[in-house]
Amino acid sequence: MKLLKILLILNITATLKYAVAQGVVQSAVNNLQQSVDFQYAGISFLAINLETGEKIAEQNPLLTIPPASTAKLFSTAAAIEILGPDYRPKTRLYIDGEITNDSILNGNIWIRGGGDITLGSRFFTEQGHEKDFLKIWVDSVKSAGIKKINGKIIADGSEFGYAGVPDGWCWIDMGNYYGAGPSGICIFDNSIRYNFKTGASVGDQTTLINYFPKVPGLIFHNYIQSSNVNDDNSYIYGGPFSNDRFGTGRLPLNRASYSVKGSMPDPESQLAYEFYTALSNSGIEITEKYDGARNLSGNSALDYSKIFKLLLTHKGQKLIDIARLTNMKSINLFAEGLVCLIGYEKNGNGSTESGIKEIEKYWSTRINTKGLILKDGSGLSRSNGISASHFCALLKYMNSSKFRDVFNSTLPVAGKSGTLNSLCRNQPGQGRISAKSGTMSKIKSYSGYVQSSSGKKIAFAIILTNFSGSSSNATSKIEGILNQLASY
Repeated sequence: MKLLKILLILNITATLKYAVAQGVVQSAVNNLQQSVDFQYAGISFLAINLETGEKIAEQNPLLTIPPASTAKLFSTAAAIEILGPDYRPKTRLYIDGEITNDSILNGNIWIRGGGDITLGSRFFTEQGHEKDFLKIWVDSVKSAGIKKINGKIIADGSEFGYAGVPDGWCWIDMGNYYGAGPSGICIFDNSIRYNFKTGASVGDQTTLINYFPKVPGLIFHNYIQSSNVNDDNSYIYGGPFSNDRFGTGRLPLNRASYSVKGSMPDPESQLAYEFYTALSNSGIEITEKYDGARNLSGNSALDYSKIFKLLLTHKGQKLIDIARLTNMKSINLFAEGLVCLIGYEKNGNGSTESGIKEIEKYWSTRINTKGLILKDGSGLSRSNGISASHFCALLKYMNSSKFRDVFNSTLPVAGKSGTLNSLCRNQPGQGRISAKSGTMSKIKSYSGYVQSSSGKKIAFAIILTNFSGSSSNATSKIEGILNQLASY
């Protein structure tokens, strides 16, 4: 009887302890909602104990609102699950004519895009070595006995469509590097690196020194001024397939060379140009230069198995490495590319719409997706609608997936790595939170896992929209909640 009383007391004590802990977390969430900057904001929050499934705290957990870059969790998790961590995208070279005895190809060389988002990427190659892969391509042409081409170099990314950017992207984003849209052929992260010289006085016009890569026909209208700022306050404007680019805003004073990245107008044509140039520089003559399939008629559904001969298959980087960079550095292009690759591999259609349909189909049989709205893979679209409940359901599923450890390895750690490098630093949450962050104008979000000090694994998500005050203030408020979860 005495032992039973002791056990009962211990059980009551433990229950009270956890109830108090839950109350502290819920109070922190309630205080956020009631604070001046968040009284009229949209808030969706949920934290669950992954061992028991119990809710630790919540606030509008079913509210679907745009979450910014935390949407990448759906893209990366789906890609890992559907394609596998070792999947590698492919780019293939073909010829469509005969090679004569005197080494002349009477036909074209085709670059068939397979959605490789890592081709010449700065995240996988050192600066100055972005074009190294072209040397291998040139060697493959020479190995085929070709010294002259009576035809064109044609890049074909048509199997992924030519939408340019996903639904819901804003004009202000499209010309900047983070607004580089997905495509069947990607090169140099679909971006251009502009180098500016800035003036000594506030208001001085900057000078565009050079840019990489060279884009034939590019027209850059420079309205960027020198100013007393510490970092890049400039914007590049320009839509997909348009060679007109406009630079506005401000850059720091007295810089001999200041780099600003923008999106590339037409990656398909750009790769055709790059390969044409590499072949020409190696001594191979091409009589009709280069082109992109988008500019040609009747080439949207080529059957490469009939009149074409394969010269080379170039394999991109492994999906796990792409997914890890996607979440660690929040790379929009990589997230969008993963969505397109899912559609391409599942049904031969590499458009964003196709990939999103496959992702929705996959998750609908595994978690409750009622109310879920996905328009892109990166979260740049404000037309996305995802709730904290959706995120926690995804995280719960991935926690029991055979790819659990693979998925976890893609997540930044608070106070230590990636986009969470400064979150909860020297606070209880440091090292205990693995999550994806999201930030846009008036949007701040986090979603991931917490390994609490008492040994519990928690899935959580918080999305804040249309709040007053600064983004840094929103982060500070969220840190308070995350630290409570870490101490739970």
